[in-house]
Amino acid sequence: MNWKIYIQGFKSFLALERSLSENSLEAYVHDVRKLLEFLEFKKYDLSPKEIELKHLQEFLKWITELGMSAHSQARIISGLKGFYKYLLLENILNTDPTALLSAPKLGRKLPDTLSVEDINKIIEAIDLSSPTGQRNKSMLETLYSCGLRVSELVNLKISNLYFNDEFIKVIGKGDKERLVPIGSVAIKQINIYKDEIRCHVKIKKDQEDYLFLNKNGAKLTRVMVFTIIKQLAFKIQLKKQISPHTFRHSFATHLIEGGADLRAVQEMLGHESIITTEIYTHLDRDYLRQAIIQFHPRS
Repeated sequence: MNWKIYIQGFKSFLALERSLSENSLEAYVHDVRKLLEFLEFKKYDLSPKEIELKHLQEFLKWITELGMSAHSQARIISGLKGFYKYLLLENILNTDPTALLSAPKLGRKLPDTLSVEDINKIIEAIDLSSPTGQRNKSMLETLYSCGLRVSELVNLKISNLYFNDEFIKVIGKGDKERLVPIGSVAIKQINIYKDEIRCHVKIKKDQEDYLFLNKNGAKLTRVMVFTIIKQLAFKIQLKKQISPHTFRHSFATHLIEGGADLRAVQEMLGHESIITTEIYTHLDRDYLRQAIIQFHPRS
């Protein structure tokens, strides 16, 4: 029924037209395969051209009964809409069965943020006597100083460090480049790592320019960064569920609380829309109250 051919074509389309990372490509493909899984379960012998709105609504009911969250459902619907948009563009079909497909309404769930004290405790908990200690310290200082995504952190290159100007060049989503300011503390820790630790690592071929390396001389994986942060949180008995993204969220929140302009934070985070940035600006009630008292003309 050509599902395999269409799915592969969709993946190639996303890679070429939207320059998505491999992880994002697999997420989109997974969404379409979930629909295919449903069709096989129901024994519906249907091609992509034969899918109708009623089938998609039945599919949504099925994944709801499986216990899939509203956020997961919304992501799958987004993936399916992208798939059918591709089929329309390629003139494989003339009508889009997802056009009237409604996603579940979502609340704006805000991830946990860390206080400055929490961040200091996590960084202070790093064992600097271990071979990887200084690397981990410079890595977390960079994560918090620059508000990077974990993918941007592991792909950070030495050739993109402009310490004389106190900037780094980051390759973000869609291979878009941006310059991000970096603080003196992070610069200091990176230089210590480069000059005292990294220089003794036997580096694998084609990995020479990556800043943060594992013990085998290859760039770190995203999973490794997650693991390091989870272990440090456990070590200091932090009750929050945190990840590398928590550092990014905390970076933005602390900047806003310190009076930074929302547009500036948007640029540093690499968001196309300021609406995306606004989710990082959940400010506590005391801060909002003080802002109103300070700036409102009737206060």
